Amino acid sequence: MSPDRVANGIGVAGSAAGAGPGAPPETEALLEIDVRVEYDGFDLQVEQSIPASGVTAVFGPSGSGKTTLLRTLLGFEALSRGRIALDGDVWLDTEGGVAAPPHRRPVGCTFQDGRLFPHLDVAGNLRYAERRSGTKVAASIAQEDVVDALDLGPLLDRRPQTLSGGERQRAALGRALLSRPRLLLLDEPLSALDRQRKEEILPYLLALHPRFGIPTLYVSHAVDEVALLADRILVLAEGRVQTFGGTVEVLEHLDLTSLTERFQAAAVLEAGVEAHDGEYRLTWLDLDGQRLSVPRIEHLAVGESARLLVRSRDVSLATERPSPTSIRNVLSGVLVALDQDESTAFAEATVDLGSHRLRARITRASAVELGLAVGLPVFALLKSVSLDTRAGR
Repeated sequence: MSPDRVANGIGVAGSAAGAGPGAPPETEALLEIDVRVEYDGFDLQVEQSIPASGVTAVFGPSGSGKTTLLRTLLGFEALSRGRIALDGDVWLDTEGGVAAPPHRRPVGCTFQDGRLFPHLDVAGNLRYAERRSGTKVAASIAQEDVVDALDLGPLLDRRPQTLSGGERQRAALGRALLSRPRLLLLDEPLSALDRQRKEEILPYLLALHPRFGIPTLYVSHAVDEVALLADRILVLAEGRVQTFGGTVEVLEHLDLTSLTERFQAAAVLEAGVEAHDGEYRLTWLDLDGQRLSVPRIEHLAVGESARLLVRSRDVSLATERPSPTSIRNVLSGVLVALDQDESTAFAEATVDLGSHRLRARITRASAVELGLAVGLPVFALLKSVSLDTRAGR
């Protein structure tokens, strides 16, 4: 496998699975969570049913309870009360006296630091996971498939201390998969990596669920990771569920500035692949009748859907369609919100494109000079130099 490299800006991922509905069909397998964990100064209360399919992001700022929730699912937390069940298989029921120990729960997990056994090489870590596998539900996962999917072949005879951060995470993912779990938990697997290592490992994460099909909870406070990886999002803040739904829906309406450590508002667009341009190595996308061009997306065919992450910092606004410019993607819409923070130089504008909305981070001075007001027709300029191609679903 040779994943595409990634960079900053507008991320592009295939979205054959779509954003996924927030409320699943009655017949769909569910991960049922109803737990409470109390500490001095912190109280986690989560009651949510989550489809046991695809990738669900657990999103929120540091201290919101994301990792505590995963530790609860793993059986590492003492609960005041709780019930956890996967597709009717009850792992925890404090009222019924059921409490499966951690080693009896069919869960695979990776953490920020990988946590490989330092005395074993990568092959040894993978063999350990296979020996410890206690469930036959995902028994079709073979070591050679995992090694191939994560490009672990050149690393098999190396010890963890000789691996880069990205290589350690790939090996940790392989070990988690070979435990053959019914549920995969990924706890901020990219947060300890520098930008280059994140770019290297993200395509592997994008390809993970389509290849192995294990329902996954992905914990993160990074909106770009969540937007490209997740089918749906569970947002936590101060130990409580703030919202739950499909990725596009949640990111379109969520006030990210209140839930993240720094300004990183973004929007997710879903566009159809219209054509590929071999001469200029471009892919043309159709977004509700408006055309976008991005660097050629090799893994998507005409007619398939692509998911695009557009960061607000990569969107400029104009009140007239600009004359020829190096910015190739210009979308027409209507300004539906303009939030100005007088403690900073910036404002956030929301542009309605029809079935999608974009956010633009502009200066307050620019808003005044352009005469921006709610209801005004505007043009959103997407900086094509920031467009990425990412291996996707």
